[in-house]
Amino acid sequence: MMNTAAEAAGAAGTLDMKYVLTCVLLMALVTYIPRVLPVTIFRKQVRSKFIRSFLDYTPYAVLGALTFPDVFTSTGHLYSAVGGTIVAVILGYKGKSLVVVAIAAIVTVYLLEMAGGAGLLASLSF
Repeated sequence: MMNTAAEAAGAAGTLDMKYVLTCVLLMALVTYIPRVLPVTIFRKQVRSKFIRSFLDYTPYAVLGALTFPDVFTSTGHLYSAVGGTIVAVILGYKGKSLVVVAIAAIVTVYLLEMAGGAGLLASLSF
């Protein structure tokens, strides 16, 4: 039986720590499994062109699916995000380097944000 509030808080803290450690261990396991499974399943060279192409493009598809929606909420206004995205897509399609694409998109977003902040593009806010 607990006599003081400090003992009760200590006991609650222990339960919370066990819960946190359990969560961390489970998250580590869930993160580790997708890294180990491909190594254990595909020990030999994959000969199927379809499976090889699928495995080659999967990281790019996942990265795009995870990051693309956040592009439109990362700036102060939707029009600056769309403008930066359009510039990045056009330059990327033309084969420009990643550094050039990133700098051009950043400059575009900056200029559109400054123009929007000055009230020049306020009517374009969505």
